[in-house]
Amino acid sequence: MTNRKLADIVKDQRLITLAEDASVQEACRSMWENRAGSVLVVDAGRRLLGIFTGRDAVRALAEGRSAETTPLADVMTRNPVTVEPSAHAIDALRRMCDCGFRHLPVVEEGRILGVVSRGDFKGMEIDQMDEEEHLWECVR
Repeated sequence: MTNRKLADIVKDQRLITLAEDASVQEACRSMWENRAGSVLVVDAGRRLLGIFTGRDAVRALAEGRSAETTPLADVMTRNPVTVEPSAHAIDALRRMCDCGFRHLPVVEEGRILGVVSRGDFKGMEIDQMDEEEHLWECVR
């Protein structure tokens, strides 16, 4: 069975990044325009500080925060779990399930290569997840 490496999945991906002082509104606009479910939050050296997802946006709004004035630093997930590009798709799916999230940054030696989410997994990976059905249910 073929199980793609994450490096192959993210190789042509355009990174969506913002600084931690960007607003929730800017992040949501960027996610909307790029049809993405997350934004990577980086410092001036493009090192990963956190990740902001649609779930974070909903939480921030539910807490009564202003999308226009709330900086990502206040609502992002700091120091997110990452995975190496040499890992296989099934490894990423397992990690996403174990940790309870839907987006996983792919990072090698501090360099961000991309983000995988459940929509990136197809074909053989889905077949394998069908065999491990309990894992697939975790990331739906």
